[in-house]
Amino acid sequence: MKKRSYEWYKWWINQTHATSLFTSDSLSICRTKNLITQASLDNDFMKHLDSWQISEIVESMCPLRCARLSWIVQEGEAGSVVYVLEDGLVEVLKAGEILREMGPVIVFGELAILYNCTRTASVKAITDCKLWAIDRHCFQSIMMNTGIRRQKDYVQFLKSVPTFSELSLEILNKVADVLGACHYDPGDYVIREGARGNTFFIIAKGKVKVTKNRGQDGEEQFIRCMERGDWFGEKALTDEGVRTVNIIAAEPDGVDCLVLDRDSYNLLIKDLVSFERTYPDGVPKVEQRISQFADVQMNDLILIGTIGVGGFGRVQLVHLKSEKSRSFALKKLKKSYVVETRQQEHVLNEKEIMMDAENDFIVRLYRTFKDRRYLYFLMEPCLGGELWTVLRNNGDFDDGTTRFYTACVVEAISYLHRKGIIYRDLKPENILLDDHGYCKMADFGFAKKIGYGNKTWTFCGTPEYVAPEIILNKGHDYAVDLWSIGIFMFELLTGTPPFTASDPMRTYSIILKGINAIEFPKKITRNAQSLIKMLCKENASERLGTRKGGITELQKHVWFEGFNWSGLLSRTLTAPIVPKVSSAIDISNFDRYNEDDEIPPEDLTNWDKDF
Repeated sequence: MKKRSYEWYKWWINQTHATSLFTSDSLSICRTKNLITQASLDNDFMKHLDSWQISEIVESMCPLRCARLSWIVQEGEAGSVVYVLEDGLVEVLKAGEILREMGPVIVFGELAILYNCTRTASVKAITDCKLWAIDRHCFQSIMMNTGIRRQKDYVQFLKSVPTFSELSLEILNKVADVLGACHYDPGDYVIREGARGNTFFIIAKGKVKVTKNRGQDGEEQFIRCMERGDWFGEKALTDEGVRTVNIIAAEPDGVDCLVLDRDSYNLLIKDLVSFERTYPDGVPKVEQRISQFADVQMNDLILIGTIGVGGFGRVQLVHLKSEKSRSFALKKLKKSYVVETRQQEHVLNEKEIMMDAENDFIVRLYRTFKDRRYLYFLMEPCLGGELWTVLRNNGDFDDGTTRFYTACVVEAISYLHRKGIIYRDLKPENILLDDHGYCKMADFGFAKKIGYGNKTWTFCGTPEYVAPEIILNKGHDYAVDLWSIGIFMFELLTGTPPFTASDPMRTYSIILKGINAIEFPKKITRNAQSLIKMLCKENASERLGTRKGGITELQKHVWFEGFNWSGLLSRTLTAPIVPKVSSAIDISNFDRYNEDDEIPPEDLTNWDKDF
């Protein structure tokens, strides 16, 4: 990592004047708060955060002064800090070329607080500048803690309501996910007597008064007050009757309510209330499959060629010395790269999940090796190549071809979800074809066992496929895989994902605008468009596949009508594209790669002792 031109890290650790953002007079405090808050609300990413999250972020920021001509951000360095420019002028440069100037008040560097990445441009102070900064760890802690706290509060509210008190924690969590928040100023009518309603309310903050109309003169009879934790309007969830009382905000600072509408109630409760998970508590235990190749050693293998590369290392096709017709894919991970990118937990998860997986639509892992420089995965070879390569060569796929590949993915993800695993990295590059043209899911670096009713908070995935709840650090579960199936369908049908931009941050901004902001090409049929939009709902709990039937709900969608699912499972269904594979060592369906002569450094930290 390049050193900064100013003493940032020394300041960050040793500064004493910035233990709190607000240490001066009250007027300055108020002005600074307002400036940073407004800058956040004007930012395409941060404006999607909840108000109390922005408030905590503002409170946690630290001040920074940069001298004229000093570098605030340098292109290519690892970034972990987002900045708000309060005073001064900066310029943005890429490859030494000035792109633009920026003045107060503006947020920049926000991609760094989402995940570990290198800076895509440099920022230089033209004048002396005053900034405020927060690092990734602090930001993500705020997002996770506020999200968990909010979810717990919502669930506790729901448990206090008789309509919901007998529901399981899993269902309560789903209901909590779709609760909306509304603010009412003093004197506002939350509901009016005689009006038709379809919304249920829980008071989260403040007090309301309940009144009833007395007659034609417009006078209202006071009945009682209701406070935090009280609820009203529950009958509107089950019938279309009229409101029988007035509910009026009666708090000087206004009233905040959690709201649930009838559509969400019908979508979740009516379908789920009688539904009991057939899965056991926690993550199902599966005996590790005993591999028929458990005794294979590295010196038993002969290298044929490279069939894939990445920052992690490369994938090579190898065969047994004793049996040329027995080939394998050997994935080599550079241990130094794993440590540098802090992917140790992901790599260990990948091994555990793949060793347990036994499904025809998932690449099988036979065994692993390690030495001082590399970790090795010995896997089933899929000699038809990457689905992405086939898509690239074809440009796009028709409905029938897309349906077949999507069905393969649905089967793989359905299997993982039944085992309490989320995948989180679906894309054509991670789908391989066997010699019969059937899809197999590969690369489980982001997969994770989370059990049922739980969420996880790690930011991961490919930018074009990342679900809104991951971008906003709201916590995510199985629904992110449903989102990615919708994106996958769109990409197969058109050749490109629906959300694309010149850099990840712009891509995330487009994603947060929603699937309905995307203009679908005419070649996407009405039924395909319907399924994609049902999978890419902004609210995770509303996506097709989150209800009683789970991911099998997708199979019942009209787009899949007539599809031969049993033929797919028995592998009697002919694939739309059957690759040409001449032998067990044929690598012609893969791109050509130069061999890697660079030897990575040794890693002796022993984090992989159980690998």
